[in-house]
Amino acid sequence: MIPHLRPAFVLLALFTLLLGLAYPLALTGVAGLVFPHQAEGSPVHIGDHLIGSSLIGQAFSKPEHFHPRPSASGYDAMASGGSNLGPLSQKLIDRVKADVTPGVAADAVTTSASGLDPDISPQNALGQVARVAKARSLPEETVRDVVAAQTKPRLWGLIGEPRVNVLALNLALDKPMAN
Repeated sequence: MIPHLRPAFVLLALFTLLLGLAYPLALTGVAGLVFPHQAEGSPVHIGDHLIGSSLIGQAFSKPEHFHPRPSASGYDAMASGGSNLGPLSQKLIDRVKADVTPGVAADAVTTSASGLDPDISPQNALGQVARVAKARSLPEETVRDVVAAQTKPRLWGLIGEPRVNVLALNLALDKPMAN
């Protein structure tokens, strides 16, 4: 029986080292060389100060900032995940009804699957323009122009939906504007 088990254990050890160690390390190395910014988590810095990631949503609650989608995880990357509330959940129905007003974008009241979505729809951003403009004492048209400038189109014109990165949008608004 040992002659039959020995090749199985040798192959198990070999493939464990190859596929469990060597392959992931090689892919991590290649990713670090080809896409260094993304491999490090797409950090966003102001000077030497790390302020966030362009790939992970974060909470903004001040009236002068655009707000992200609601998060079931409280924007905690360690607790990433949805609320697990299904479409028939009374708790979800009550929460969405409390948040919905006429003309509000769907992503303004629904969470993403991870709870960490860094982007909102252009409709969601435009729905927040009046509040942000008033809080910043800016003309609505100026804020609307910044939203338009920060709106990213579909990938290759086909994949996904137009989107606005909330962190990039708030940073663009925080820069001094020439009048």
